[in-house]
Amino acid sequence: MAAIIELKTLLSEDIRQLETLADLLNQEKQLLASSDIAPLQEITTQKNNILTDIRERAKQKIRLLVNMGYRPDAGEPSRFIRAGGMEDLYQLWKTADGRLRACQKLNQNNGRVVGHLQKRLTRLTDVFRGASAQQKLYGAKGEQTSVSSGNILASA
Repeated sequence: MAAIIELKTLLSEDIRQLETLADLLNQEKQLLASSDIAPLQEITTQKNNILTDIRERAKQKIRLLVNMGYRPDAGEPSRFIRAGGMEDLYQLWKTADGRLRACQKLNQNNGRVVGHLQKRLTRLTDVFRGASAQQKLYGAKGEQTSVSSGNILASA
């Protein structure tokens, strides 16, 4: 019974921190859109601290579940929790999992924005260096590639 209470406490803390993480990711998105990158370091530090806490609690939750009879090779912990009739715990687990997936999606979107910003910066740097005289084509995966004399356009 004490393990269930501790799991509920850990999951509640996960949910609270995942809400904070989602707020940080939304702030990061706004900063990336406005090109105001100075505050990004602070947000990155906060994100990393939250993720470290969540990882530590994940280890604690698995240890508690193993002590309750869960086997990691038996599948998702949520199935074990539900099969054990711990409905309150199951709902908390689902809520935490949903918030985690939402944060992952926000982070992936922000990562794509950062990637686009890096490409734009590279192109601007090339212009300043005078290296942009090379023609660019798009490859099969949509990435840009330089046209050089080594590219074969056709063969007989």
